[in-house]
Amino acid sequence: MAINLEELRARPLPREVAEEIERFETAIEEYLAGDLPEDVFRVTRLNQGIYGQRQGGTNQMVRVKIPYGRVTPEQLETLASISELYSRGWGHLTTRQNVQFHFVELRDTPELLRLLAAVGLTSREACGDTVRNVAGCHLAGACPYEVLDITSWAQATTDLFLRNPIAQRMPRKFKINFSGCATDCGQAMFNDVGVIAVNRPLPDGSTEAGFKIVMAGGLGATPHPAQALEDFTAREDLLPSIEAILRTFDHYGNRDNKLRARMKWLVDTMGIEELRERIFKERKFLRASATYPGGVPRAVLDNGDSPAGVGTSVAADGGVPVEITGLDDFRRWDLTNVVRGRANGTVSAYAHARLGDITADQFRKLADIQRDFGADIRITNRQNFVLRGLTEEQLAELHPALEVADMHRAGAELARDVVACPGADTCNLAVTQSRGLASDIDRALEEAGLAEVGGVRINISGCTNSCGQHHIADIGFMGFERRAHGRSAPGYQMLLGGSIGEMEVTFGQKATKVPARTASEAVVRIVGRFANERQAGDTFSDWLARAGGAAAVGTTLAELDEFPTPELGPDFYVDFDETGPYVSQVGESECAT
Repeated sequence: MAINLEELRARPLPREVAEEIERFETAIEEYLAGDLPEDVFRVTRLNQGIYGQRQGGTNQMVRVKIPYGRVTPEQLETLASISELYSRGWGHLTTRQNVQFHFVELRDTPELLRLLAAVGLTSREACGDTVRNVAGCHLAGACPYEVLDITSWAQATTDLFLRNPIAQRMPRKFKINFSGCATDCGQAMFNDVGVIAVNRPLPDGSTEAGFKIVMAGGLGATPHPAQALEDFTAREDLLPSIEAILRTFDHYGNRDNKLRARMKWLVDTMGIEELRERIFKERKFLRASATYPGGVPRAVLDNGDSPAGVGTSVAADGGVPVEITGLDDFRRWDLTNVVRGRANGTVSAYAHARLGDITADQFRKLADIQRDFGADIRITNRQNFVLRGLTEEQLAELHPALEVADMHRAGAELARDVVACPGADTCNLAVTQSRGLASDIDRALEEAGLAEVGGVRINISGCTNSCGQHHIADIGFMGFERRAHGRSAPGYQMLLGGSIGEMEVTFGQKATKVPARTASEAVVRIVGRFANERQAGDTFSDWLARAGGAAAVGTTLAELDEFPTPELGPDFYVDFDETGPYVSQVGESECAT
């Protein structure tokens, strides 16, 4: 049954949440009346997950935390209503499994927060110098490779730090990601804390399941790979270890320079060995804390963490057939969007959200699908949804249901599925329209017949901050201002060869610079070469190495890095989705990436 907004508004909220929203509502009125200083209100607003837009005034972006991406039908329908009542009729899925709404009027945000709270959602600490949304592998509990189902562990970590006094005013934001196996679909290897489930051998020949914690990773203008805390962390020591890392960061992080305040900079200033020793000392004495989180947490005891099973899988990492032309729509979708655990019989299917956008109608249709098929739905870190807990028999009915919702395109999470940050459409820091380029690349790949090539992923960021995660993509773009013929123009740095998996991360290397208007042609040429030249079993990185590396491939695109005069090529000086001459405008940073 669809939600009733009046019933939602009448639901009693937990006292702590209700009082928090009331305080924020009062702060808004004080700020608008000039009685609350801008800098004080900014911190208050950001800690509520509400972020200013480049349009200025009282236009706001609201970031809704979806821990490890899991959503219910009622939550989907509430998000649909929020998009219509307070935003533009659609929301945007992020690479960290949040849902964002733009152009929300500041005075409307308290009512929006109450609707979220009524269905168990919050934007609290989705921005600011806090513990952000706890992300996790979207196939957790359905993955045939996993060592542990990290679902309950991610929930326990969310519960530990949400509104926790120790996590409110840190030197900078703090990101935690979970993966259930070394495949690392949860992208643990470039976060402040990454948790990967592993087994260790025991003397009697059996194995013990636990975790490998990595830390101090990050993207941004200066990417750092995460480094191991220790070889193995037992299940009962996981939460104390994460808290010890957070407390160490809080003690020693740079509070004077935000540009060097993330945890990754502690490795540069004190070295990894000293950082480890300080964390171990913090963990040793954490037992004396009144809130010591030791032992297996209640969420895990209640819900379990047993793995789904062991087997082989189709498509979890894009390893699908390259040639799927000539097949009917359902077969193409089945080959590219369905993930099967052969040993345990799990069946999951991706629902495609183009550019990470989802309309109110799609939110509601997805809720109906979830109810009708009894599926568990999670947001992926490539800005789609995955429906889990399906049966083989349901697939023939699911595909037409997704088609009605326009979420059925074959190749979700393949070449056509370009990831992009919001870009200069709304972000204060972006200098290019990354979403516009993503749409143009989608078009170009479709026209070239390359949209369903597997094993290649394309990510775009509108600035150096890497919200679009361009560093870890096979083909990555970072937006920046170019100068040509005395004019400003939108351009991109292309990187090639980024990857993550098997507890390793490789950041893409510079290939070439291109004008925004030729970036799509550069993608078509590279994806075309990859599809034609790769050998059986090749990853994109394998092919790239044989082709001479990023710089060598970049030289083959040199002719695309040319700007015609404004008279001969006026489009080169206008960004995608814009109508006037390109101007690089960067606002004040509040909460980058």
